[in-house]
Amino acid sequence: MPAEWWRDAVIYQIYPRSFADSDGDGYGDLPGIISKVDYLASLGVDAIWLSPFYLSPMADAGYDVADYEQVDPLFGNLDDADRLIEAAHAAGLRVVVDLVPNHTSDEHRWFRDAVAAGPRAPERDMYVFHDGRGENGELPPNNWKSVFGGAGWTRLHRPDGTPEQWYLHLFDVKQPDLDWSTERVREAFDGVLRFWLDRGVDGFRVDVAHGLVKAEGLPDWDVEQAAMLGGQSGPMWDQDGVHEIYRRWRGVLDTYDGDRSLVAEAWVADPSRLALYLRPDEMHTAFNFQFLDCHWDASAYREVITATMASNGAVGAPTTWVLSNHDVLRHVSRLGMADPGSSHEGLGMRDEQPDHVVGLQRARAATLMMLGLPGSAYLYQGEEFGLPDHTTLPDTVRQDPTWFRSGHTRVGRDGCRIPLPWAADRPGLGFSPNGATWLPQPDGYADLALDRQADDPASTWTMYRDALGARRDLGLGGAELTWVDAGEPVVAFDNGPVRVMANILGAPVPLPDGYRVLLSSGPLAGGTLPMDTAVWLSRA
Repeated sequence: MPAEWWRDAVIYQIYPRSFADSDGDGYGDLPGIISKVDYLASLGVDAIWLSPFYLSPMADAGYDVADYEQVDPLFGNLDDADRLIEAAHAAGLRVVVDLVPNHTSDEHRWFRDAVAAGPRAPERDMYVFHDGRGENGELPPNNWKSVFGGAGWTRLHRPDGTPEQWYLHLFDVKQPDLDWSTERVREAFDGVLRFWLDRGVDGFRVDVAHGLVKAEGLPDWDVEQAAMLGGQSGPMWDQDGVHEIYRRWRGVLDTYDGDRSLVAEAWVADPSRLALYLRPDEMHTAFNFQFLDCHWDASAYREVITATMASNGAVGAPTTWVLSNHDVLRHVSRLGMADPGSSHEGLGMRDEQPDHVVGLQRARAATLMMLGLPGSAYLYQGEEFGLPDHTTLPDTVRQDPTWFRSGHTRVGRDGCRIPLPWAADRPGLGFSPNGATWLPQPDGYADLALDRQADDPASTWTMYRDALGARRDLGLGGAELTWVDAGEPVVAFDNGPVRVMANILGAPVPLPDGYRVLLSSGPLAGGTLPMDTAVWLSRA
């Protein structure tokens, strides 16, 4: 691995509450993750990214942080965090932790102090408080909506019931937005960064990185807010002021040894705008959500890969590939739809149901294509098992605030957050010692459990392990891509010593002469590459 590890690393996202439960309460925890460190090292990833494990009332599964420097008892304690960092490093794995800077929990002491202090007190500088419109301030300051549904503003009331100012929450009502125009906020997060850097973390994934700064004057905006995470611009997203924040953070990280890194969760549609986050004095990497969003179409993939690599390369940054995460429909399910491709919404039992057989075939091909690209890549826990979303989850068990704030019209993200299946014949599929799971697992997960796949040379898990090993051995993450013309239905490129070919919705195509097969996502027959299949080739 080169000195700058983040340029070509494969990072494995852990959603702690659904990874491994050590104590039988049905929720995954830090000791559970520690117990799987050797598994992660054997899979062949280079680093792990931990979704939030901080103190939280869990209104949004930990993305409502009540204390950035404490571990929620649901997951363990600070000693467990230290042990996890130590165990990961001992196994050769870097550790990236989630940073949630757009908002806190309304139970954070900063917000409680601000509410208690009253209008225009210095404590209120930490958050976006504003007087209301209308004769008596009875109307919200503007028409912004919450991404989760409903209004984006909530009015405070004094203990005697007297109404006063409003506060902004672009997400849940229990997630007030911080005001990043104030030095108090910036200094506070300097301290949060140093707290975790001093404990040995190797970097931060920055939640809602495109949302910290709001347009001056907070102007109205009439576009449907729910679409904003899909990349449309607006007065609350991708404002130029975010960049001075990240330059400041980069300065903090650069005072530490070990190539500490920042990765942006920035839903920015224009590759040239996204590249601004990746200038040499800002973020190191940013998720390529255009790639994740891409429909199952060869020309669309070629266009996205070309455009994003060019824009990132112009500022000296690698491209960071991703197909699934804790906020979107898993790519097995996404690619199994009648119109396979982009989807940010979960599916419920009343929705179209994906074909998981077709979806898995396409997902394996997409993964092999992704891991054959230069740059870094993120995997979401369980994708190495070929897990689909739980698309028939009972409404009565849903916990995502999107379900409630949308008036039960959007099922939200619970379906991609189901506890993992480790052992087919154990209670809870081996997730917990007594079978408890905070969300129910679908029947199909048993056949996808690790112990059903680990010794199967044709399994999805084996394909992931072999691809990760070959990617590292052949240096694909640091190599250079050259396009190959193999016909319209095929995405084909040379990367270092490997030719990658993915047949997307086309008739079988001949494999090139003079090459031997290194890896394939599915069976090959008669010297051809079948539809919905990818292959890695090397010169014979």
